[in-house]
Amino acid sequence: MLNFIISEDNHQFSEGMKTTINNFMMNYEIDYKIHNFEGYNKEFYKTVREEIGFKVYFLDLVTNEGSGLDAARMIREKYDDWVSIIIIVTSHEEYRYEALSTRLAIFDFVNKLNRYDKVIIQDLKRAMSNYDKREKCLSYEYNHICHKIEFRHIINIEKEQDSKRCIIHTTYGDKVIPGSLNTVLKLLDKRFMKVHRSVIVNIDQVDNYDIVKNKLAFRDGTFTNLIARDKKKELMVRVRTNNWK
Repeated sequence: MLNFIISEDNHQFSEGMKTTINNFMMNYEIDYKIHNFEGYNKEFYKTVREEIGFKVYFLDLVTNEGSGLDAARMIREKYDDWVSIIIIVTSHEEYRYEALSTRLAIFDFVNKLNRYDKVIIQDLKRAMSNYDKREKCLSYEYNHICHKIEFRHIINIEKEQDSKRCIIHTTYGDKVIPGSLNTVLKLLDKRFMKVHRSVIVNIDQVDNYDIVKNKLAFRDGTFTNLIARDKKKELMVRVRTNNWK
């Protein structure tokens, strides 16, 4: 999923940003969500920590609840997120050099007082280009909407009973993908293993495998007992090898 995260304490400007994003996204049949905050509070950093998909941040430089540059530093350095796009949006043009000279990979510095909406649209186009070029993700179309799920966020995939669809269990919720489990498997990489006629698992998301109880536990606390007899030894070897990395 594509996530736009706005941190802005001016309500009118924040609503204008949301309108600009929504109007822009009308040109794309892509699943997206806008998260809106008035500053850099606990809820903001909760969203920063959550694995919800690709993120594009629009950070106000100065708010009543902290600094956009401090937030950018937390995103990059504390939470080690160098993939998300960070755009500083402010009326304080005097901080441009400071913002862009930091080693925080700031995508752009947008001045609210200088036709910001047109600049934002150009930044959105560039962001979409980055989103489309991402590697190691599952890309498919369902109900006329394009979906992209990074492999690292996929926990497992199950065949939906009495259906021609599969359910993708991710770190941020469940998604539906059309087709058989074997068809989906061809779209994945070597970190995935079909352990049962109804289940594909992401070995990177496995916490442990109890071969006696035939219980495969995932890092999010969920588990499955759907392990075919002829897959047990291979699964055990792969889990052990992966945990040694």
